[in-house]
Amino acid sequence: MTALDPIEEYVAALAAALHGPARVKARMLTEARDALTDAAVDIADGGSPDGRAVRQAVDDFGSVEDVAPAFQRELTIAQARHTARRVALIVPFLALTWYVLVIVDHGRGLPYPVEVLTAHVGGVAAAAALLAAASLAATGALARRLPTPRRLPLMVAWTGTAACAAVAISAVTLTTASALAGNGLVSVGVGVLTIASHVRIAASARSCRQCARLPVVAHG
Repeated sequence: MTALDPIEEYVAALAAALHGPARVKARMLTEARDALTDAAVDIADGGSPDGRAVRQAVDDFGSVEDVAPAFQRELTIAQARHTARRVALIVPFLALTWYVLVIVDHGRGLPYPVEVLTAHVGGVAAAAALLAAASLAATGALARRLPTPRRLPLMVAWTGTAACAAVAISAVTLTTASALAGNGLVSVGVGVLTIASHVRIAASARSCRQCARLPVVAHG
């Protein structure tokens, strides 16, 4: 046992209460640990903090239940930005890939309903990408001037989910139709790329939903 053990216990409890991007969470926990250690040193008048000084620093910092919502707000916004960035970057690239595949397979007998379905699904994906881009702006430069809407992270989460659905439908439809049209090698490549992208967006959207449902401190 060391004098600083209560700080490590506090940081561990705070870590268990928070959810969000690992890198941002690690930075916040490091800042909390450093703040507690500095406070304990100050209480000990610059000397090596003893158990009393550490316990007082922890008590003055506030309980995990009181502190976690403020930390969680920042993590939730960071996760929303992470999800929005994935949607805004990945989905337009996939849409372009689907479009090229449809053009290539058009002369190979790609069924017309598949082309129509692809166009509709591509529209959903494009709308999701635009919403994601707007969310990035709202949580980035605009956040310095305007408060971030409380429900924005949840909206980003469901935008990511909608993009996932569009990606999954396109993956199954296009790869199957393209393979039947005799373009198996390209269709497999596009299918693998689309499925990998679906997994990445789905995981981020799921984390975003989890963060959005946790209590946070209102901004400003």
